[in-house]
Formats: sequence, C-alpha cells, structure tokens
Amino acid sequence: MNLARVVFATRATVRPGGGRVLARLRPTAPLGGAPTQLRIVAQKVARGRLYVRVLLPQRPNGAAGWVSDDDLALRRSRWRVRIDRRGRSLTVFRDGRAVKRHRVVVGKPSSPTPGGELAISELLPQRPMDDFLGTWVLPLTAYSGTYRQFQGGRGRVAMHGRSGAALRDPLGSAASHGCIRVANRAIGWIARRVPAGTAVGIR
Repeated sequence: MNLARVVFATRATVRPGGGRVLARLRPTAPLGGAPTQLRIVAQKVARGRLYVRVLLPQRPNGAAGWVSDDDLALRRSRWRVRIDRRGRSLTVFRDGRAVKRHRVVVGKPSSPTPGGELAISELLPQRPMDDFLGTWVLPLTAYSGTYRQFQGGRGRVAMHGRSGAALRDPLGSAASHGCIRVANRAIGWIARRVPAGTAVGIR
C-alpha cells in the first residue's frame, strides 16, 4: 500500500503513537474539498497497532508524520510521475513502465523548481479554464525556496496547464516561478488517471 485516505479527523505526529503534532488532518482536502489522500513513505507496528508515515503538504519540503491506520483507508496506486529539470520533461509511469512523456516548463534560475521525493496533494479542475493556469492545477507537497508568499499564496509549487501569458514560454524552457507547466491535454490526461497522493520525483 502506498496511499492513505483520511477517513476520520486525525493527527500526524513526530513518532508512531505520540510526540509533537506536525499536522491535523481532515477527511476533506483544504483546497478542493475532495477526499484527503496522502503518500505513504514508511510503515511501522508499535504497541500492536499499524502506523504509516505520510508526506505532508507543508514546509519544509519532505515533511512527514506518523498516523494510525485506524483513521485511514489504505490503498495502492499503480502510478508514479518523474520530472527531469535538466531535461525539462515529465514522465508518467504505470506499474514501473513509462507510458507518457511530455515536455514541460520548469522554474527559471532565479526561482528554481524544488527537487526531491514529493507527491500530488490535490487535483483541481479549472472550470472555466483559468487564463494562465489552463485546465488543471495539481498542487504538490512542495514549496518554493525563493518565495514565502506568491500571488496571495504561500509559495506552493504545482503542476498545471497553460493558457494566456503562460503560452509565451515554450515547452522545454526554464521560465516559471517554480511550478511545472504542462500542455493542457497532457495535464488533463494525468488528472483523469493519477490519484492524489501519487509519488512525484523531481530530480
């Protein structure tokens, strides 16, 4: 199992079963209201109970906490996404096999796309199509190392589509503020198949 859907309001703590509270998790995701689903990065049995360590959508990047499986529904995703910043490409894997590859726009040198082992935290359709972000926004468990605040937000990094002024930067360039811009058709294909909580590796 590599995905955890939050069924009951719960806490993510620094160690299995206790310690400092790192996050309070609710069954509905904060941005879009869909079920909260998180990437599992470790599992451990403590005092006869199973705990899973999940990636949290908060600073610092890679933050993770332990949650009892009593409050979760565990499942498996067959999908994984890999983003190559140098090659400016995104590859989608299913069961370990590459099934789609797309050119993308990554962060410019002054506001680079952060690397690491991350996850998709939500799937947000843009209806009607946003005049910059395109048809879909897929926020990641990643934040900019350049911006603490950006356009009213907290510097969250996402994969998203392209429209309006975003089309001025060609696919395969390094021109964003840190987000990964993808063609609308490609981001739509991903959003319709890949669930929240899916692993995203950025190198």
